[in-house]
Amino acid sequence: MPSLLRFLLILAITGLAGYGIVYALGTYVRPATRPMSVDVPLRNLQPGPDGPPGKTP
Repeated sequence: MPSLLRFLLILAITGLAGYGIVYALGTYVRPATRPMSVDVPLRNLQPGPDGPPGKTP
């Protein structure tokens, strides 16, 4: 039984440490933002004989 308790304790400590790291990253680290542009080919914007692109009947 002590080995089961030791395993559960290690599992709990590891989980709490992981949760703390994720919380700290989400709270204190701000990502660097920069402008972004994407070129979209004109053929993807023109509707075809079946209707607008991306629509499936």
